[in-house]
Amino acid sequence: MSSKIEFNVNSISNETLFQLYKSMLKPRLIEEKMLILLRQGKISKWFSGIGQEAIAVGVTSVLEKDEYILPMHRNLGVFTTREIPLHRLFSQWQGKMNGFTKGRDRSFHFGTQEYNIVGMISHLGPQMGIADGIALANKLKNNNKICAVFTGEGGTSEGDFHEALNVASVWSLPVLFCVENNGYGLSTPSSEQFNCKNIADKGAGYGMESHIIDGNNILEVYSKVDEIAKSVRKNPRPVLIEFKTFRMRGHEEASGTKYVPQDLLDYWGAKDPLENYQAFLKSEGILTEEIEVSLKEEIIQEINEHLQLAYDEEKITPNLETELNDVYKNHQYKAILPATEKKNIRLIDAVSEGLRQSMEKYDDLVIMGQDVAEYGGVFKITDGFVEKFGKERVRNTPICESAIVSAAYGLSVNGMKAVVEMQFADFVSSGFNPIVNLLAKSHYRWNENADVVVRMPCGAGVGAGPFHSQTNEAWFTKTPGLKVVYPAFPQDAKGLLIEAINDPNPVLFFEHKALYRSVYQDVSENYFTTEIGKATLLKEGNEVTIISYGAGIHWALESLEKNAAISADLIDLRTLQPLDAETIYKSVKKTGRAIIVQEDSLFGGIASDISALITENCFEFLDAPVKRLASIETPIPFEPNLEKQYLAKNKLEKSILELIAY
Repeated sequence: MSSKIEFNVNSISNETLFQLYKSMLKPRLIEEKMLILLRQGKISKWFSGIGQEAIAVGVTSVLEKDEYILPMHRNLGVFTTREIPLHRLFSQWQGKMNGFTKGRDRSFHFGTQEYNIVGMISHLGPQMGIADGIALANKLKNNNKICAVFTGEGGTSEGDFHEALNVASVWSLPVLFCVENNGYGLSTPSSEQFNCKNIADKGAGYGMESHIIDGNNILEVYSKVDEIAKSVRKNPRPVLIEFKTFRMRGHEEASGTKYVPQDLLDYWGAKDPLENYQAFLKSEGILTEEIEVSLKEEIIQEINEHLQLAYDEEKITPNLETELNDVYKNHQYKAILPATEKKNIRLIDAVSEGLRQSMEKYDDLVIMGQDVAEYGGVFKITDGFVEKFGKERVRNTPICESAIVSAAYGLSVNGMKAVVEMQFADFVSSGFNPIVNLLAKSHYRWNENADVVVRMPCGAGVGAGPFHSQTNEAWFTKTPGLKVVYPAFPQDAKGLLIEAINDPNPVLFFEHKALYRSVYQDVSENYFTTEIGKATLLKEGNEVTIISYGAGIHWALESLEKNAAISADLIDLRTLQPLDAETIYKSVKKTGRAIIVQEDSLFGGIASDISALITENCFEFLDAPVKRLASIETPIPFEPNLEKQYLAKNKLEKSILELIAY
């Protein structure tokens, strides 16, 4: 196995040949400085890309400045080739305000719309799904743009890799999937990561064009990727590119390289992309010793000057208000009043109407989900949408919740809106990671909102059993950055769904399946909004406050109808995050008693937090302990009598009366 690199100039100009050298030299010199600073304790962590510069520099040099690129830990060359001022990078690595995350995330966990870079999260896999969404937006805009996304050979073991490539292939999305095969996923060698000779071999399984490129040969990277990029711009499709390279230092510096055989390090050390290319340019008379020394002095001076700018910047002074305000993108609610013209429809019809009118309002809104197109969704909510809006905007997806949520985020990054339908709320567990680690944290981390609504058909009462009946809102009310909406009536469902789509923040929108076709209401026919974060008082009384949402509201109404003597405030929360605590406190201070009803099992549910809030804020007004009522601590059974026993409904009436009599 030869370590010699053969450089083929083809028709590349001397100016470009020299520029590629400068572009590789800069990140190398920065890295050498960072390793010194790491040893001095002036930065906290470093993921070295030494020996891999040709890939980041070559790919970025080929992409147009307004084409998105999604780098990973070892792609410093992406950021420098995009000409981000060095002091901003240094501020980022030192946790200063002039970085890109206000000190909230470190190293390369950041993105910037200014430079069309989307930063990674540590879970790696969703990055590829984001690229799908960005590419889909490019395709829908018909702008002949591509995007490139990086991952390592270790990341190809994640399910997200399969999902993202599969979606990209099925939808013919213009994405370059760039896999840096550098030999090791931390300490695990490639032989223990996958059992095929080349990662590029996997392309055939997706019906996808693939290439293997010498990742240490800058001219091969530049020429071949340039050729591929030009072709993909003309003929949109995904391409899998495997770059053969090696990681010369530890996964991060603390890891070291003791697990790597010395002969392997020696072999790849001889294939150093910068040193080999430097020697080649000198042999061609394009680079001289004097020019090399001068250029290094120039870059080192730039590094030192920009480092000083970062050092001189004050440390971040924690500001509680700033931290809390940045969890969500600021959104000013604009009330669009419901019309007096109404028709009596079911909750399912109201959801469909809200979706349809939102699709009419926003040309850049895309609906994605399993069977949502011609079939109209399993609940027929999008029935007829393909005929009206077309298959480009109403998209059937493969069964891959994680990639589709990530793609929805990519659509948002590229200036569009997305609604994702989970066929059943239970299935969201397969897309849990991108919701809680990508959508939820995005605005807080790097000021990039996620304009995504995830629709969640949920709930028991229809004999669907443990995998199709959960009401799993507590998975998400715990996660800062998400909004959680859960209507009980058709009018609210329509107005809240429209507002959820208007809201630039990620919203989990729960729709109870048992209410879909059983609850009717006169619903305004126009496009109107209902404010997220506001509860409603359905009944007024002075003996007890009943707090619930979704099906629990209808259980409470039924109990009150059976017991006309009970004088109760009945609060429909409608929104669980943000929670309308003030409406709750006002009522409890009046009645002195509170019962919170949820369909979910008790422990860890939202009723527990509401109970704690009431106790902490209304204790002196209470005449009885706060009561929580929930379903039993089991999964949800299928058989009707077992399901009836499971649900909290059959205990509600007795619990209310006991609380009043306390």
